[in-house]
Amino acid sequence: MEFSDLIRTGRAQAKLLRGPEAPPLRGTLCLTGHHLLLSPGPQATSELWLLLLRSVDSIEKRVASDSGTITLRCKDLRVLQLEIEGVEASLDIARSIEALSSLESVITSFPFFYRPKGLRLGDAWHFHPPERYYKRVARETNAWRLSEVNEDFSVCPSYPRAVIVPRSVDDGALARSARFRQGGRFPVLSYHHAPSGTVLVRSSQPLTGPQKRRCAEDEELLRAVLLGARPGARGFIVDTRSSQAAKQARMTGGGTEAKAAYPGWKRLHRPLERGQPLQESFVRLVEACGDLQQSTDSWLRRLEGCCWLAHVKEALSTACLAAQGMEREGACILVHGAEGTDSTLLVTSLAQLILDPLSRTMAGFQELVEREWIQAGHPFQLRCAHSAFSHARSKHEAPTFLLFLDCVWQLGRQFPLSLEFGEGLLLALFEHAYASPFGTFLCNSEKERCLCEVRTRTHSLWSGLNQPKERRKLRNPLYAPNPLAIWPSVELQSLRLWQGLFLRWIRPPEPSEVAWEKVWQIVTDKEKTKLSQPTVSASEPQL
Repeated sequence: MEFSDLIRTGRAQAKLLRGPEAPPLRGTLCLTGHHLLLSPGPQATSELWLLLLRSVDSIEKRVASDSGTITLRCKDLRVLQLEIEGVEASLDIARSIEALSSLESVITSFPFFYRPKGLRLGDAWHFHPPERYYKRVARETNAWRLSEVNEDFSVCPSYPRAVIVPRSVDDGALARSARFRQGGRFPVLSYHHAPSGTVLVRSSQPLTGPQKRRCAEDEELLRAVLLGARPGARGFIVDTRSSQAAKQARMTGGGTEAKAAYPGWKRLHRPLERGQPLQESFVRLVEACGDLQQSTDSWLRRLEGCCWLAHVKEALSTACLAAQGMEREGACILVHGAEGTDSTLLVTSLAQLILDPLSRTMAGFQELVEREWIQAGHPFQLRCAHSAFSHARSKHEAPTFLLFLDCVWQLGRQFPLSLEFGEGLLLALFEHAYASPFGTFLCNSEKERCLCEVRTRTHSLWSGLNQPKERRKLRNPLYAPNPLAIWPSVELQSLRLWQGLFLRWIRPPEPSEVAWEKVWQIVTDKEKTKLSQPTVSASEPQL
């Protein structure tokens, strides 16, 4: 099907209302296969307005005698209103937007057509391969190796081609362990903590089932994890399900690691919400933030009732538990829930931010997102198909990645000098995860990205974000490298609503945000002054 078949009306005269803080725009509205454009005309001072259609989450339309109004609620939480001349034109444009914004084909999405100036296809896709992190691990310990047992994705369809595993375990044992784990997600290295010599490992649940099945190779793999750390090392299995949920999973073929089969490992249950309950929490929070007529008491009740900050608290608490086990108790940590593609990745990535200074740099954080979310198999296409406004949500949707970004923002707020990047990078990642001209967040796994040739036919988000102009806007001007772990306060009194995201399009900037922009400008001007000053050679006399 051609895009033109879905466009009923290509253009119309319209007025765009962008919110309380932005002036309205009038001009010619144009519809293409991927964008909605509004051209204000040759006499106007404002520039062309552009909206990626994939960012539309829901559409509402109303008609009057000779015009129509279309309300677009976007995945980045913007609410836009179009007042269009002509009833028929309004209805045709609304139907066209509905059809074009909901196309499911990956290869017809905009990233396969996006060709920005200054970027070449293939740039930056090589920035964060698994081999790069393995080289760092290999400098710290000889106990691990890079395995290509999953080179053709046949062992685990949601893992990348190469994974880091204990050196003493061969590929045959890995394949048999994979058959004992849900979705083939056998235990692999997530992070090596050099100061303590311990490791953070992730997987999916074991398939013990009601018969309490065992797998000698899986037991050997976890035994090798402890032996590779240090003599007498012990381990904790952090299960992100409740004990009751784990028992129920065993009745349907899943389960937990039996204590007798895995000596040296102790299981801890730290239930984290995921799936539909997490999505509903997100929806209720956005609804509360958008209600400008409510009283203070009503706002506080709704903020508490949505439980979003409670989810932030639980995620940070569980990550702190995993980090403390490594840093303070010298224990190895295995994290898993059921599938191992959601709350598992949330915990492992946050624990690394707490412990690892390199993960808190601009490049290190990008590598962390690439390695622990994209390559690790978080199903972005399923989880981020819709945001908070759509009524067509499926059971697979959940804002797990947004919860991670919120937790990172909380860390940055409590430790304002310790992260090299600022809120701008987190907002950019949120927007691009839901709708993007880049191919980085397309598909649900590396296998799918290979089948769709994403790496050769689309641009990487990292190439765009690492352009000098963009990079300067995203970094933290007050960053000072901190070699220590950063331990956040997880009490609810210490957590804050992320206003920069949830209230971004609703209210004017807070005084603190204006002050932060001023600080950024001062630091930037100071850097420009340094660069413009002539350098003095060593041979010249200095006063």
